[in-house]
Amino acid sequence: MTIDTELVLRLKAVGITALSDALDRLGIDGQAVGIMPVVRTMRFAGPAFTIRMLPVGQSGGVVGDYIDDVPEGAVIVIDNKGIMDQTVWGDILTFVAHSKGIAGTVIDGVCRDSDRCVELDYPVFARANTMRTGKDRTTADAYNVTVQVAGVRVEPGDWLVGDADGVVSIPADRVAEVLANAEEIEAAEEHIRDAVRGGARLDEARRAANYHALQTRMKV
Repeated sequence: MTIDTELVLRLKAVGITALSDALDRLGIDGQAVGIMPVVRTMRFAGPAFTIRMLPVGQSGGVVGDYIDDVPEGAVIVIDNKGIMDQTVWGDILTFVAHSKGIAGTVIDGVCRDSDRCVELDYPVFARANTMRTGKDRTTADAYNVTVQVAGVRVEPGDWLVGDADGVVSIPADRVAEVLANAEEIEAAEEHIRDAVRGGARLDEARRAANYHALQTRMKV
């Protein structure tokens, strides 16, 4: 997997709120509401390596042996169906992911050993953290398949971006379009702030920047 490093930098530089507004403007459902960083300062961007979890059942199974196959710069996206009473990510996975240069981990579920994420500054985004292991409770069923995270469909290779305000998923074939719209929104917001600093009324500054149109769904 070859990852566009300039695209990563641009996506990380744009706030999640602007990306969310851009998704709304383009009619794309990509906001994974309820998935938040372990620490607010965590930030990441990268293409998805997806994992679908299932209850372990009678056949047994393991939670994290896929980690060696995740390429550098990818974002691990784990669909554990929002389960809150068992973890699918912890200390060792954080250590290995950090050492491999993986961009971050997004979990529709919970993580544990959050201190290791903080120590290594490795971005983990989840619904919460707890202590209870997923061993003998859940298993990694399939890799690089379509998954859902907080109701958002994620395909392998879709772009995930996270910061203090949460996570968005952007379809791979629309990432350039979403990013351009988000950068336009952020530029308009900076123009509004500059105008207000110069003494303009907020409503006038918004009109001058055509701000309402930037937050309104485009007509097709």
